[in-house]
Amino acid sequence: MPSRPLTAAHGTLAPVALALILLAAPAARAQTTGPFEVLAGSWSGTGTVNTSDGLHERVKCLAKYVPEKAGNSLQLDFRCASDSYKVEFSSNIAQSGGALSGNWFERTRRVGGSISGKANGNQFNVRASGDTFTALLNVTTQGSHQTFSMQSPGAYVAEFSIALNRATR
Repeated sequence: MPSRPLTAAHGTLAPVALALILLAAPAARAQTTGPFEVLAGSWSGTGTVNTSDGLHERVKCLAKYVPEKAGNSLQLDFRCASDSYKVEFSSNIAQSGGALSGNWFERTRRVGGSISGKANGNQFNVRASGDTFTALLNVTTQGSHQTFSMQSPGAYVAEFSIALNRATR
């Protein structure tokens, strides 16, 4: 079956992946730096995309995190590609009192939206919103490994999962 490109009208993969990665910081705790400081650097990994029409496709991703304001805000550049599509996006996100908020912009499709969420230990419950979808995400970070899952019922990209590892420094 030929694969169908992921477009904004079908629930863009970019905002979902972005929200997951952006919010994969370890939980805020008593520390002199913010929760994003530990994400500094480059990360890579693989995952799968499951679409509403039955397509299951492997995806490869690269992320670059640049923490700012003592680790309490973050700039992210993220790229993800499979055999049939690619996404490239950037985002800014901040944390205050355990609440996470920010925005994203996907360059290839010229779409954007907002991110909100809350940290609970090393897990995050996140909502990514755009004009054409809403996705609910669960994110876990442990050391140099990040895993996440996404569900967006009714969207073309109905499920997404990825595992990232920090590049050696």
